[in-house]
Amino acid sequence: MTIPFIRTPDSRFDELDVELWPVNYIEIDGLRMAYSDEGSGTAGTMLLLHGEPTWGFLFHRMYTPLISAGWRLIIPDLIGFGRSDKPVNRSDHTYANHVRWVGEFLSKSNVVSSQQPDAKHGFCAFYQDWGGLIGLRVVAEHPEWFDKLVLGNTVLPDGTKPMSDGFMHWQNRSQTMNPMDPGRLVAGNCQKAVLTEAEQDAYRAPFPDESYMAGARELPMMVPTSADNVAIPANQEAWSVLERWQKPVLTAWNTDDFVLGQYQSEFISRIPGAKDQPHRTYSGGHFIQEDSGEELVADMIQWFEELRD
Repeated sequence: MTIPFIRTPDSRFDELDVELWPVNYIEIDGLRMAYSDEGSGTAGTMLLLHGEPTWGFLFHRMYTPLISAGWRLIIPDLIGFGRSDKPVNRSDHTYANHVRWVGEFLSKSNVVSSQQPDAKHGFCAFYQDWGGLIGLRVVAEHPEWFDKLVLGNTVLPDGTKPMSDGFMHWQNRSQTMNPMDPGRLVAGNCQKAVLTEAEQDAYRAPFPDESYMAGARELPMMVPTSADNVAIPANQEAWSVLERWQKPVLTAWNTDDFVLGQYQSEFISRIPGAKDQPHRTYSGGHFIQEDSGEELVADMIQWFEELRD
C-alpha cells in the first residue's frame, strides 16, 4: 500500500547558517530516508538515533569529536523528520512501522556488515528519547548486529508502571501547542546550552508548516502509557532480550530532564551488561546532546578505551 507523503524542499536546509554534514538517501516503503555516513571507522561504527521532534542535526555538538576519535557515524533522520520524507497521515506513524523502518534501513544500507574488520570497538549505538524506544526494539530483534550500547534520557515502557507526570504533561502539550515550534522546544528544554537563532532555525527547517508535522504530533501519542497498549507485548519481548544482554551498556543521563530524567536506574538494574559500568550523570535538560554533548563524548571515548584495557 502506498503511503502518502510530502518532502521538505532542499532549499530549507541549503539556506541554514549552520554546518550540515553530507546526506545520503535510501528508499523504504516508497519513502526516502535520509542519513549521514561519515568518518574513518578505525575506532568503530556508531549509530546515532534521535527522537522527537528533532533530526540528525541534534548530534552537531558530538559529531566532530567523535569523527576526530576515528568513529564512523551513521546518523539517520527518522521517517517524518529531518530530510526524510514525511507521511501526511498520522495513522501511518505507528510504533511498529518506525521500528521496521529503522531495521530495514540498517539492513538495506549495509552499514552493519560494511564496517572495518579491524575496528577497535565494532558496531555501537547511542539512543536518546524515541531513539531508544525504536532502537532498543531493533536491538532485541537483531542482537547480533550490536557490540555496545550507550543510552541517554530514554525509556522502554513495558506496562508495569505508569509514565511520569512530566511525560504525561508533555504528551498533552504536544497536541495542544499551536504552533509546535521545534526550535523553541529544544532551546526551552536545555539548561546549559544557549542555542543561537541559526541553531533553532535548523530544528525548524524540516517543517515548513503544520502539514509536515504528522510524525512530530503523533510520536508522543505512540508512547505506550497503559498496559493494554498494542505495543506493550513487543516491548516486553524486547525487555526479555535486554534482561539477558551481556554486552557492555553505558547509561549517561541529564538528571534535570522532567520528561525522562528518572529512567536511568531501570536500565542499570535490568540489563546485565550495564552492571559495574561507570554510568554518568550530568546536570541539564532533556536534550543531552545539546546540554552535555561535549562531556558525553569525552566520557564515551574514555569508556570505550577502558573496555579494551
